[in-house]
Amino acid sequence: MEQSSGTPDVDRAGADSGRGPIGVREDQDAGGRRTISRRDVVRIGLGAAGAVVGAPFINVGCFQLFGWSPQEYTRRCVDLVQDSLIIDMLGLTTLNSEVRERWGPDFSNLDAAAVAEFRDSEIDVLHIARGVGGRTADEAYDRTLGFVASFNSIIANRPDVFVRIDSAEDLDTVHGSGRTGILIGIQDSAHFRTPDDVSSFHSLGQRVSQLTYNSRNMIGNGSTERVDGGISDFGVAVVEEMNRVGMAVDVSHSGDQTTLDACEVSRAPVLYTHSNARALNPGHPRCKTDEAILRMAETGGVMGITGVRNFVTGEEPTTIEHYLDHFDYVRDLIGVEQLGIGSDIDLHGYDDMPKAEYDALKANYKGSYAFRDKIDIDEIAHPKRMFDVTDGLIRRGYTDDQIRGILGGNFQRVLGEIWAGM
Repeated sequence: MEQSSGTPDVDRAGADSGRGPIGVREDQDAGGRRTISRRDVVRIGLGAAGAVVGAPFINVGCFQLFGWSPQEYTRRCVDLVQDSLIIDMLGLTTLNSEVRERWGPDFSNLDAAAVAEFRDSEIDVLHIARGVGGRTADEAYDRTLGFVASFNSIIANRPDVFVRIDSAEDLDTVHGSGRTGILIGIQDSAHFRTPDDVSSFHSLGQRVSQLTYNSRNMIGNGSTERVDGGISDFGVAVVEEMNRVGMAVDVSHSGDQTTLDACEVSRAPVLYTHSNARALNPGHPRCKTDEAILRMAETGGVMGITGVRNFVTGEEPTTIEHYLDHFDYVRDLIGVEQLGIGSDIDLHGYDDMPKAEYDALKANYKGSYAFRDKIDIDEIAHPKRMFDVTDGLIRRGYTDDQIRGILGGNFQRVLGEIWAGM
């Protein structure tokens, strides 16, 4: 959702000194519930944040995994999270400029606590797309070039923590590697001054490009633009080149007609990396109509559900159950094989941002975004959110295979197909 100034985002992990490490408890608690004993822990990674619990587990019942949270998870939930490839198709490293400054432009000051928080989240791949802005195509080109270069620098400087995701083979190997995959994407394609720029940025590591952000560019129209126009002739040429080189077409922020046009023009699957169903939040421009979801499904694409509060529902209170309703709705409309996750936050969410930054971010959007007091949904705006999402999907009756697909398998499949090129 957020647009940046072109400065690379640096993780805020470890910023909350009151949050402790993952906790390991022994035997039974006062309520008679079984807990993980130390002898049952197969893998323990020690860092500044403390012990990290791994899988598999011998005990049955419910387990408390995080010392800073009393939440307990079933063995099924824990095993699913730890055994699955997890891809967050909009997961940022930070939303906090103070943390960006503290960690430095190339993550040189990223400490053990921050590294542990990345790993403890169990998210294997973060699609770190941002809208970098630019008043002209040349300025957008320069700023995007800087953004991509900054992440290439981070990955090169911290190969112990991060790895760039370029191919289907990289998705096959990142899970269990101990490193977080960085999937480079941009939330606008204004930096494509000519179709030839697509292959140039592909050579630098960009693998996903959103055709528009919320406003109009030379390719098409955004979701909050005054006129709902479609894709231009220039935009068709850009999409064709993206298909050829193997760069994913994303229209999460695009207007309704541009979204439909992308599904018509693209020969490769079209992605909604971080969107919601408009049927559950009528009138919100950032949500997709049933027609758009059906057309995306016909291309073979996947839709990542976001937990941004004002996208999920216009009602209060807003809870994880409203978020899960979007999974159920899209599943019933097009099938579970075309569902994924696109959180649209960092590990801690928007509501943890410094107040001045938070207020400025809200002020940067039109009233149609319908911001309320909070942007995040509390239950899924923290480093352990994949456990809570998985727990919720279990409650909703999804099978293990279906949950593995939602957590990452579905996006893994479609990205492999797109990246093969045409």
